[in-house]
Amino acid sequence: MALVVILVFAGVLLWLKFYTNHGQKLELPQYEGIHLDKASTDAEKKSFEIIVNDSIHRVGMDGGIILTQNPVAGSLVKENRKIYLDITKHNADLIKLEDLRQMYGREYNSKKQELASLLINSEIKYRRYDPGEANHILEVWYGDEIIEGRGGIKEDVVIEKGATLEFVISGIEGGNVKMRDFTCQLLSQIRTTIEMSRLKIGEIERKGIITDIDNAYVTSQIPPYVEGETLVMGSTINLVVQQEKPANCDD
Repeated sequence: MALVVILVFAGVLLWLKFYTNHGQKLELPQYEGIHLDKASTDAEKKSFEIIVNDSIHRVGMDGGIILTQNPVAGSLVKENRKIYLDITKHNADLIKLEDLRQMYGREYNSKKQELASLLINSEIKYRRYDPGEANHILEVWYGDEIIEGRGGIKEDVVIEKGATLEFVISGIEGGNVKMRDFTCQLLSQIRTTIEMSRLKIGEIERKGIITDIDNAYVTSQIPPYVEGETLVMGSTINLVVQQEKPANCDD
């Protein structure tokens, strides 16, 4: 009789425990920022069901990291509640080179901003003299090969988001321009000529009183003019000027 009483009492306790826990709400843990495997193990212990809703590529992040969860952490939910997750992809998204707008011949800085919006990084590999406009793209490199240039684009190239393209950029350095004699000319007359020759005016030394610098005459230049010699584009020419026309200048 005592054994029967004990069994009945134990049964009542188990029923009460089940009845008390049945329908009890549990606080949902914080799964964002941890790996899916770890979250799945924890959820199984707490009788939650994990469902991956979407996978998204994030540059610099390993795959399988939980980005968002629904319901959010701290929510009170019942057992067997489904938890929907967005996680990071294991592999980067790919972009076909042929799907990108032409890069060859385009201005580098504007193209760099355009590529950044697609999560593609840009770096200048080096600058090379070109007679066209400066700072324009001459070649595009991906890894150790040219993928776009004067000859067009390389076929079947795919670029990972987060990867870096290297660019060969046009510059004025390295080209040569014929040296010219600027003596006896007005400063206002030679400014444009010097700039169009891709040279720079450096120091301007004044001889005597100068009342109108633009209409001052060049008396000498450094480096001095030598017939047949050239200067590297981007070089600086220093000038000496005076207000009156030098006596040795032809009318």
